[in-house]
Amino acid sequence: MGSAATATAAISNVFVYGSLLADDVVRVLLSRVPPSSPAILPDFHRFSIKGRVYPAILPVEDKKVIGKVLIGITPPELDILDSFEDDEYERKTVDVLLKDSSEKLQAHTYVWLNKTDPNLYGEWDFEEWKVVHMDNFLNMTKGFMEEITAPDSKTRVETYESFYQEKDK
Repeated sequence: MGSAATATAAISNVFVYGSLLADDVVRVLLSRVPPSSPAILPDFHRFSIKGRVYPAILPVEDKKVIGKVLIGITPPELDILDSFEDDEYERKTVDVLLKDSSEKLQAHTYVWLNKTDPNLYGEWDFEEWKVVHMDNFLNMTKGFMEEITAPDSKTRVETYESFYQEKDK
C-alpha cells in the first residue's frame, strides 16, 4: 500500500503556456500526449523574448496567462521537461484555475529566471507561433531529444541556438 501511495504522490501536473501547448511538441518530448485541461494562471504575464520563438512568464499583478495543465506527468517526464526548459527557467509550484470548472489546482510551471531581462516585451501569441515557427521548432525539439541521449549532449539552449543559426545560413 505504501508504494502505491508514494507512486501516486510522485505524479505531477504541469501548467504549460508556450510551445508545449502544441501536442506535437509534447509528443516528441514525452513519447505521448498526456491528458490535459485548459487553465488560467492568475497574476502572471506571458512575454515575447527578443531573438527567441518561445515565451517567458513572470509574475505581474492583475494579468493572467491562458494555457493548459498536463495531467499525470511522471518523474522521468518531469526530468525531460526540466532539461528542455534548461537554465533559462525555474520550475515553480503555482495555483491555476481550470477553465471548465474554476477549480483551483496546484501545478508546476516554468518561470523565466531573469526578472529584469530587457529582451522581454509585449505578449506572445500561440496562434501566430503555430503558423510561423512550429515546424522549425518541432525539428529543433527532435534534435534536442536525439542530443539528450548522447554522451556529450548539448543543453536545449545550445541545441536551439545551433539549430536556428544553421537554419539562418
